[in-house]
Amino acid sequence: MKTMVSRLASAFMTGILLCTFAGFCSAQVLKITISDAIHPITDEYIGRAIAEAQLKKDRALLIEINTPGGLLESTRDIIEKIVASPVPVIIYVTPSGSRAASAGFFILESADVAAMAPGTNTGAAHPVALGGGKMDDIMKEKLENDSAALMRSVACKRGRNVEVSESAVRQSKSFTEQEALSQKLIDYVAPTEDDLFKQMQGKTVKRFDGKTVTLNLVGEPVLNFDLTLRQRILAYLMDPNIAFILLAVGALALYAEFNHPGAVVPGTVGVIFILLAVFALNLLPTRFAAVVLIFASFALFALEAKFATHGVLALGGVVTLTLGGLLLVDAPIPEMRVHLVTALAVSIPVGIITVFLMSIAMKARSNKITTGAQGLVGEIGTAETALSPQGKVFVHGELWDATASSNVAPGQTVVVRQVNGLQLRVDLAR
Repeated sequence: MKTMVSRLASAFMTGILLCTFAGFCSAQVLKITISDAIHPITDEYIGRAIAEAQLKKDRALLIEINTPGGLLESTRDIIEKIVASPVPVIIYVTPSGSRAASAGFFILESADVAAMAPGTNTGAAHPVALGGGKMDDIMKEKLENDSAALMRSVACKRGRNVEVSESAVRQSKSFTEQEALSQKLIDYVAPTEDDLFKQMQGKTVKRFDGKTVTLNLVGEPVLNFDLTLRQRILAYLMDPNIAFILLAVGALALYAEFNHPGAVVPGTVGVIFILLAVFALNLLPTRFAAVVLIFASFALFALEAKFATHGVLALGGVVTLTLGGLLLVDAPIPEMRVHLVTALAVSIPVGIITVFLMSIAMKARSNKITTGAQGLVGEIGTAETALSPQGKVFVHGELWDATASSNVAPGQTVVVRQVNGLQLRVDLAR
């Protein structure tokens, strides 16, 4: 009986181990989705996915992409990871209405397999100066040649149309999915990933290192690989509009703390918000002169409350804060800059609140003290005895010892000029 139980237990454990091992080793397709501008968090996400696919020995990594473009340095890092990936990488522009523009076009062309869904577009990969400003001719030529060389290198290795792909860089040409397919910029047009896998079934793919691999992905499980919590938070903070709001609100909270020392909560909130903003801006191409403009605006708000210039300094503060927001992130595409609507929506309320808080603080400091010893100065009282020069006076409902600068008869009205301990110095009221 014991032998039978032992054998059953052994068989059960062996079955579990075999199932676990089979589950761990089963081939699959790892999938990630990029639906934002290209920045350092995108680079980190793709790198992490490639490492995971390599670790699990997945058949392929599928990257569904929809991007307006992004930072060139992050794009180069992503291309470097894709071409060095031991696992084949499939870039799929989807769903319909999506695009792989600018930096997205470079990433699409670097893939082992490039595909697009119907109703998508790609291209417009001409390099843009940070901030979108006009470059001098020499710098423009350097940047254009550098980007064109990168495109030629990637397209040539992948067996794609070098001349046409380079035209997207030099002439900002864009292509629909059918134009990209007919001109050999992509390999497939597919409405769904299942259809894409069917078209790829049994086809040989030439890797960047010259080796070939046959992809048979029909029926293979597709596993979604999501951003970590940290990456989700950072990706959210990487939105320049969020970073600007955090910076402005954090500065406002610190401003409130300085005007009301000991409140604690505004100071804590201000420090946290500013640290989050600094963390995000450290990963973005930030103009630090714009940060100076943002903090200078609060000085103008304070001066408005002090000198009451009928809104002139406050308006200057709003303009300065708005300009600081618009110039804060020096990005090559509009999607990675602070929007005008956001800048105005933050600047105007912050200006009004700041001036209001400063006005309250100024009025509180200028009000006459009504409590304690200093509160007696200026009060009117009555001489209870003759003051020649010392005597008694009745002030504020109390009887005080007092010294007068001239003789005062009983019953005469006096005004308090100074408080010395428990004795008052008074003068005859005029």
